[in-house]
This record gives sequence, C-alpha cells and structure tokens, in this order.
Amino acid sequence: MTTTAVTKSLEAVVIEVPDSEAARLFYAAFGVDAHIRLRASEAHSTGFRGFTLALSVSNPATVDGFLGAAVDAGATVLKPAAKSMWGYGGVVRAPDGTIWQIVTSAKKDTGPATGEIDGLVLLIGVEDVKATKQFYVERGLTVAKSFGGKYAEFASGGAGTVKLALYKRRGLAKILGVAVEGSGSHRIVLGGADGPFTDPDGFVWEGAPASVPAATPASTPASTPTSASSEVS
Repeated sequence: MTTTAVTKSLEAVVIEVPDSEAARLFYAAFGVDAHIRLRASEAHSTGFRGFTLALSVSNPATVDGFLGAAVDAGATVLKPAAKSMWGYGGVVRAPDGTIWQIVTSAKKDTGPATGEIDGLVLLIGVEDVKATKQFYVERGLTVAKSFGGKYAEFASGGAGTVKLALYKRRGLAKILGVAVEGSGSHRIVLGGADGPFTDPDGFVWEGAPASVPAATPASTPASTPTSASSEVS
C-alpha cells in the first residue's frame, strides 16, 4: 500500500488591525485581499513588528503597479522602487502598520504590468534562525532552503498559499529601512501546522482554518526573489 505524507505548512495569515473596515478597503485597493485575513484588535504594539509580507511579481511594471495602488490607498513608502543586484522592488507600510515588499527578479520589462501575484512570502525576523528552524521542523514543517544561520525557507502547501521564511531580525529591519526596536504584539496570527502554539520569537499560531479564503492561483517560483533570501544566496 502506498502512503502519501502530508506536508504541514502555513495555511493562513491573519493581520490584526485597529479598524477592520478601513483595512479591508485598503487591501482590496492594494490587490492582496484574497491572500490574507483581517481581524479587529486593539493589541498594543510599537516600532518594528518583526515581519514583512513580500509579493513576488513578474516584472518592474507590475511592481510599480502594486506600489502605486498601495500608496494611492494610503500606504507610506519606506523604500522607493529601485534596481538592485537581485532585481527590482520597493517597500511600503500599510495604514495598519504592516510592512509589504513588492519584488521581481527581472530588471527590465518584457511586457506590460499584469496585476498578478506569482508568490507571497511571510518573512519573519528571528533572533536565532537555526533554533527557530528546528522548532518548526519539530512541528512538521519541511525545510525547502537553508543558508546556515542566516535564512531558512519552508515548503508551502501548494499554489495560492503563503510561504514561510526566517531571517535575522536585525538584518530584516535593515532591508526594510526601519529601526530594529519594537515591542508588544506582532499583530499577526498564523494558521496551520499543529497549532495552537507560540514560536520562540513570540509569533502566535492557531490551528488550520476551516476554510482558507479564495486566492488567485499562484505558482511560487523556485527562488522567490525577496531581498532577504537573495542577499544570502
């Protein structure tokens, strides 16, 4: 008899926001509302919340399209879109405080903006990448990539899902253009794996949701071009 192992993974991302209706309007205008969930919360939080959500798209024009939509809807630019050794991208902060990267490995446009998301990565900043990686391995997640104590990436649950990755907190803050200091709630809750539990850096997991919101089918590239993973590869 043939058995198929079930890969445990991140299945849902819930962003905690002070005003759920305002956040809903923002994320709809930004174009990522199908990939996340929102929950009203007054949890206290200051400074860097220790994570970013990174959109991987096909070309610079699409990066500019998402950045423009975010800014028009009320986001603040942390890093303007620019070319780098790994491609092209920029960073914005949503009105609720969540930091978003929009990136592509392409440095030139070969076509118009598509408005499509090829992949979405939740990159969390941790104090000890090796220790946190082992914590997740013990809970059934499968390592897809690992660069020593600098970066780790876990296998996703399939098309349209969010991929989880780890990076040093101080290095992540530098990449995003923010101060590393922060306290209080991360204001994000993760769904899936064998929740509920809290990881070594205070990120809270719940059990897998009864249903994950419909997402635009997305095929995450073999090498998602977040600036963090590219710097250590």
